Amino acid sequence: MTDANTAELTGRRAIVTGASRGIGQAIALRLATLGAHVICASTKAGGCDATLDRIRGTRGSAQAAVVDVADEASVNAFAEATLAGGAPNILVNNAGVTRDGSFLRMSAKDFDAVLATNLRGAFLTCRAFVRAMLKTAAPRIVNVGSVVGLTGNAGQANYAASKAALHGLTMSLAKEFGSRGVTVNTVAPGFIETDMTASLPDAVRQAALATIPLGRFGVPDDIAQLVGFLCGDAGAYITGQVLVVDGGMTL
Repeated sequence: MTDANTAELTGRRAIVTGASRGIGQAIALRLATLGAHVICASTKAGGCDATLDRIRGTRGSAQAAVVDVADEASVNAFAEATLAGGAPNILVNNAGVTRDGSFLRMSAKDFDAVLATNLRGAFLTCRAFVRAMLKTAAPRIVNVGSVVGLTGNAGQANYAASKAALHGLTMSLAKEFGSRGVTVNTVAPGFIETDMTASLPDAVRQAALATIPLGRFGVPDDIAQLVGFLCGDAGAYITGQVLVVDGGMTL
């Protein structure tokens, strides 16, 4: 149930892409808990059913939408339908894909596919909504990046490049729209327990765990809590930042 004492986002509309599971689902739930009406976007019809169930189970307000953020026509149609219900105050670009592989064997198709969703997708959604957001109260954009965008990672040249570029997009938009009151930040997760990381071999998981001073992997809510903070009143003077949430892994 939404706590009246913490529902500081009441009356605001939020978009979360990639909201079907994991980090995106946790962010959508957190924003709804804070009182926002959340548009939960995924690539297929019914993709966000579980997210909607969780939000409505807490008496939060949400709806589902279908969009392929890598496709300009799909994003424009999504924006038109969404804006018919009102401009969003909050945009969280969480949709992302991986196509891991050694650099010498990585195809141009796999490289382009990752940048199309992770980078171009954020560009397209920001471009589609930011004009309307300028007319709202406390406009916030949060891009979900990765520590890999700061450190690089063998076997993830495409993913690391997409997230490093996303950080650059964040800083550029923060400078361009700061005078209009828009804050733009990147949250960069480390090793977070999701469906994606659960499939990794145990040896890889143990090697990663050994690099984390806090001695545990993160959970999606660790990211969602920070996104909620940035979208609330306490985050009003934070912009253009890459905020790392990794248990100290990149120290």
